[in-house]
Amino acid sequence: MSKHNSPPDQHWPVVVVGAGPAGLTAAITLADSGIEVLVVDSRLERSRQPRATVVSLRTMELFRSWRIDDRIRAGGNDVRWKMLVTSTLAESASGQSVDVGYPTDEQSALLSPTSVACVPQDHLENVLLDHLRSLPAARVMVGAVVQGVSQQADHGIVQIRDRATGAELRVTADYVLGADGAHSRTRGSIGIDRWSSGRLLEAVSVVFRAPLWKLVGPHRFGLYHVEHPEATGSFLPAGGQDRWLYSFLWDPEQEELADYSEARLVDLIRAGAGDHDLPVQIDSLGAFSFVASLATRFRLGRVFLIGDAAHQVTPRGGTGMNTAIADGFDLGWKLAWVLNGWHDDTLLDTYEVERRPVAEHNVNRSIDPEGSRREVSYELSVDLGGRLRHLWLPHTRTSTLDLLGPGLTLLTADESPSAATSSGIPVRRHVIDSVTARALGIRNSTGLLLRPDGLPWPEPEQHAGFNPAQPPRHHSTRQKVSP
Repeated sequence: MSKHNSPPDQHWPVVVVGAGPAGLTAAITLADSGIEVLVVDSRLERSRQPRATVVSLRTMELFRSWRIDDRIRAGGNDVRWKMLVTSTLAESASGQSVDVGYPTDEQSALLSPTSVACVPQDHLENVLLDHLRSLPAARVMVGAVVQGVSQQADHGIVQIRDRATGAELRVTADYVLGADGAHSRTRGSIGIDRWSSGRLLEAVSVVFRAPLWKLVGPHRFGLYHVEHPEATGSFLPAGGQDRWLYSFLWDPEQEELADYSEARLVDLIRAGAGDHDLPVQIDSLGAFSFVASLATRFRLGRVFLIGDAAHQVTPRGGTGMNTAIADGFDLGWKLAWVLNGWHDDTLLDTYEVERRPVAEHNVNRSIDPEGSRREVSYELSVDLGGRLRHLWLPHTRTSTLDLLGPGLTLLTADESPSAATSSGIPVRRHVIDSVTARALGIRNSTGLLLRPDGLPWPEPEQHAGFNPAQPPRHHSTRQKVSP
């Protein structure tokens, strides 16, 4: 192993396989609670592809809680998260805006202390990785290929090979998280099957640089669908002043990527932009398939699947990265509670119960040909998931959401001592003003007891009969995917 990849202790409380958005989020959540976590990633260098660009309201709220939201947003673009349907970018003034399920800044201001962001995934991952490395309980191994995952009754086993030296390492863990993407080796190693839609569409994606903001002027959107007959496709800002993505459908049985010379790509981009003299620099070219999939289960024993390893969506709706991040946070705080001895391991049964309905909804949305066209009110409920209402506390820039902690949070308007709410879970108590308390529905001294994600936590006598097989009422799906 290199000096940056020196062998870790042979046993870790948690090993996370994969350092994408899901794995990094889970690891940060665990390390924030003092749980030692090892993240293993096969890449020697981080991806330079923008990939996902929409960062949802709930995701930005999480980043705000870690105080990295400004760093995240600094790598993105200031846009309205709607789709503009237009003949060319130069004709944006006459285009038609379409809701894509994300609130505008004006709508966000009523709902949250933050707003939806337009940030390329490569920048976002780098910020998350830097933040993770700043946490003493976390360790990251890069260039480490996981060759297989297995388990015994009381631990998981991860077989690792160092790409640079060929050295092999066997690491055990109380729990293993497979965050290693749609082709997850973790999922394959433990024998979990998945349903797949198969290839629905084929597309080409071009990363390029060009001064397109000058063409669109004040009509700044997160997604432009161009209907030019010679260059029908989508343009997305991808961070920086002039970095963009351009994607369009193609038939790989009739063409090859080699058929798309730089000159041909420049012509296509200029046609879609509506400026035949536009200076264009091509950075990269690739192809991808529209595929959706769903694992038949998200857990087997001590091994869990999160992110694309558990559910894969097509680009429609832009939900893939945000769903993965929500997975990582949900499982992260629940594992932290169990490993800190605050709760028994039945809490872990709620991970799939609570996350699968959201995954099913987003998989189905991504299969729908109209999946990128959604009313904000409908999709917002899926993103926020019934969390605590945001209200600004009087004379401060502190939101009610800022009061949430890693254990339980008790909000009350009563200064008198409260009865014990839990035998093992630490409770952080906040006395709030009576107006805010009333707006939150707090009517008596009992107060409002909340989980780290802002959802209500049952009182002890209620929790004793809590049935993790019942999904939360705030989740819904229009059509369930049947594996």
